[in-house]
Amino acid sequence: MTEPCFCDSNKNFKQCCEPFLKGNKVAKTPKQLMRSRYTAYASGNQGEYLLATWAPESCEGLTAISLSDKTYDWIKLEIIDSSQKGNEGRVEFKAYYKTDNGLLNVLHEKSAFIRRDGRWFYVNGEVKIEP
Repeated sequence: MTEPCFCDSNKNFKQCCEPFLKGNKVAKTPKQLMRSRYTAYASGNQGEYLLATWAPESCEGLTAISLSDKTYDWIKLEIIDSSQKGNEGRVEFKAYYKTDNGLLNVLHEKSAFIRRDGRWFYVNGEVKIEP
């Protein structure tokens, strides 16, 4: 049985985000990196990957251990828009999750990415939580 990918790509996990999480593949676009980072959060225990794909200047104080904690039950990812110009990229998305008390919330983010030496990194995001 094939397991669908957490990122809602309608692809099999082993062929979609797993190669990124295992370090066998590098994201070619900001959108690909964003999807794989969502998958890392949704699956949990992927702090090393999250830290490795975060621009070093914007992840001060974060650790692989803290990023490995699965804090929410991530339900669905919706990509709203993505763009790339040279070595800079943007992805706007909504990530749906359930809180501890079972309420459905939406994290709406406009993320910024940068490419260095052929690799994309998450820089930061403008985040809104929508109940």
